[in-house]
Amino acid sequence: MLCRAALSCRGSTHERSLLSRVRTTVSSHFTYVPAQRHSRQLSNIPFMTMPLIRSHGKPFAHRSELKHAKRIVVKLGSAVVTRGDECGLALGRLASIVEQVSVLQNQGREMMIVTSGAVAFGKQRLRHEILLSQSVRQALHSGQNQLKDMQVPVLEARACAAAGQSGLMALYEAMFTQYSICAAQILVTNLDFHDEQKRRNLNGTLHELLRMNIVPIINTNDAVVPPPEPNSDLQGVNVISIKDNDSLAARLAVEMKADLIIVLSDVGGLFDSPPGSDDAKLIDIFYPGDQQSVTFGTKSRVGMGGMEAKVKAALWALQGGTSVVIANGTHPKISGHVITDIVEGKKVGTFFSEVKPAGPTVEQQAEMARTGGRNLSTLRPEQRAEIIFHLADLLTDHRDEILAGNRKDMEEAEEKGLRQIAASSQDSVGRVIRRTRIAKELELEQVTVPIGVLLVIFESRPDCLPQVSALAIASGNGLLLKGGKEASNSNQILYRLTQEALSIHGVKDAIQLVNTREDVEDLCRLNKLIDLIIPRGSSQLVRDIQNAAKGIPVMGHSEGICHVYVDSEASVEKVTRIVRDSKCEYPAACNAMETLLIHRDVLRTPLFDQIIDMLRVEQVKIHAGPKFASYLTFSPSEVKSLRSEYGDLECCIEVVDGVEDAIEHIHKYGSSHTDAIITENGATAEYFLQHVDSACVFWNSSTRFSDGYRFGLGAEVGISTARIHARGPVGIEGLLTTKWLLRGENHVVSDFSEQGSMKYLHENIPVPQRGGPAAKIQADHGQSRPHLVSGIIKQSLC
Repeated sequence: MLCRAALSCRGSTHERSLLSRVRTTVSSHFTYVPAQRHSRQLSNIPFMTMPLIRSHGKPFAHRSELKHAKRIVVKLGSAVVTRGDECGLALGRLASIVEQVSVLQNQGREMMIVTSGAVAFGKQRLRHEILLSQSVRQALHSGQNQLKDMQVPVLEARACAAAGQSGLMALYEAMFTQYSICAAQILVTNLDFHDEQKRRNLNGTLHELLRMNIVPIINTNDAVVPPPEPNSDLQGVNVISIKDNDSLAARLAVEMKADLIIVLSDVGGLFDSPPGSDDAKLIDIFYPGDQQSVTFGTKSRVGMGGMEAKVKAALWALQGGTSVVIANGTHPKISGHVITDIVEGKKVGTFFSEVKPAGPTVEQQAEMARTGGRNLSTLRPEQRAEIIFHLADLLTDHRDEILAGNRKDMEEAEEKGLRQIAASSQDSVGRVIRRTRIAKELELEQVTVPIGVLLVIFESRPDCLPQVSALAIASGNGLLLKGGKEASNSNQILYRLTQEALSIHGVKDAIQLVNTREDVEDLCRLNKLIDLIIPRGSSQLVRDIQNAAKGIPVMGHSEGICHVYVDSEASVEKVTRIVRDSKCEYPAACNAMETLLIHRDVLRTPLFDQIIDMLRVEQVKIHAGPKFASYLTFSPSEVKSLRSEYGDLECCIEVVDGVEDAIEHIHKYGSSHTDAIITENGATAEYFLQHVDSACVFWNSSTRFSDGYRFGLGAEVGISTARIHARGPVGIEGLLTTKWLLRGENHVVSDFSEQGSMKYLHENIPVPQRGGPAAKIQADHGQSRPHLVSGIIKQSLC
């Protein structure tokens, strides 16, 4: 029989003893039923966790389901395990792969490896032996001078495989032993699948090894394998010629009812054109029937099968009920976690699926937003304003539909300022910031332009969608919107109306609503398509996005630890009103007060008593800062951290010695969001305003004013605590950058050299005041019902 199995835990007494203990433990917890799925009890095996149970049937439809894969085949191509010189093995990559397989095996999954590498390993060994033999003979008969002329003969592949297979298995044995995992070697040929008795024997052997928690390592028996059968490869579910390890992995996976095959090669997956060409794009999800859209390149530098063979094998396995992912196993930045990333459902390589979504992929949406955004930016200002006015009218006209969808999703949100955004958008894109006459007939302009494509991620408030869409339209940016599932019905309706408004000037694709099942983390990897990410939501959401972003700037704030400082010269009437509004008006907001700083002279005064009484009436839970607690015999619970963002009717009270001490406290414990001072001393107030380094600093005003709508921006896309680009509430201006336009007349730099004929002038040119038809559009679209849109959303969602 050509199917040969050998346990790799043979050898030392310790290894045999370990295998015996594993067998005993496994046997006591397993009841084996041949050719059926079974659940393993692994609680007594070290480093094991309970495995996921899945009945084999249809392949997984989405990447996110791959984490449920129980039985997994990992196929290692020759380019993955072989060194660049095709002689010997890439030991570092192989060790990393073994580690990842061991991690998954110790999670309770059933792992199998289909490996190449015997020919390369044998080639290395035979070349070494031949060179050694030749050097000895030539040294004896020809002298040292001819050693440099030695030539290594061409080595026959079957001989290399015979010489390399034992060494390859010994290497796997040594690596898996480091993780207390046993492995078994199995060599197969076509006969082992086409002969019914041999096929049953192979099936039984593999099931027995998996039952015993042993990793089978399978390879074609290249020392004796016959040539592939012509015209019989991949002709149906029951016919497949084992001509390479791609077809072997597919046949084996279907035979063993595996949930997933991970095919690792030297390319990142399947591309729509040969990898390396300028316009080649990685195909994220590949569907049966899409082959005609792909142009295959040449085969790998080593190995039998190229990408076309991999795709055929993958589709054959998919037809048999096994999911497939083809990914890069050689890239040094990803090979160390590529297998575990795939099983976790991350967007790695090409995923083969039978389920084709109704809409475009995330990448396609991003490209559409890029193209649509560029078209949007070329519209005249009045056209962009007209789109926003039309959107406002649509929201009003579809009042009942919006309310119906809204009742399914949420109870609270606001819609503000669309018409104001439209009116103020006239001088946004293309506004000249400065003009300079560089030299005679050479003039330079700095003008505002869109950033490009924005990705705005918001949680459960659907009012974000029309607000952010209007800001993107006004600033000429493409937009990807990713909303929370809690507001999906409202978002779908609002998005449809937004696209209807965009359609009046043919820029429908500029805004895309992403409804992907994949993690937001996958969106954060599209650094070639997305220019800025703006998360709107909890501090945890912002932190998660900042950690996930791969080369894309993130504009936002991770926390909203806002302070109100009550000075010794504060007005009694103003303090209670401002503190109440800052803390109690909407305690969950990022601009709500979290820490109340009180001048020590205010303690034990009627003002202090009024503050405490007001907070008690409003049912605000008080936490005492260290200094405040030291003043009291019986104090509230001492605060665990002065950097706490409560987001509820809770706050910390701390005592400071004066304005300098308050500023020092804010800089040490604040988040640079919004901080306020209450005082009647103008000099103290100005000192506070100038020295507090936060995005928003207020005097005798509630911190809740930190908002784009309240600032007169019409709406805000978010609040930024960064110190570059936009800061504070971000409206249209924060979504623009600039570019330089130089208009000359046959000018060259050499003319301005010491011997040249021209001199630099660098004269400032007055910037023209740009007018626009805003008033006419406002009259046509907005005067008849200027507040209805806000009223509808506010009435229904708040």
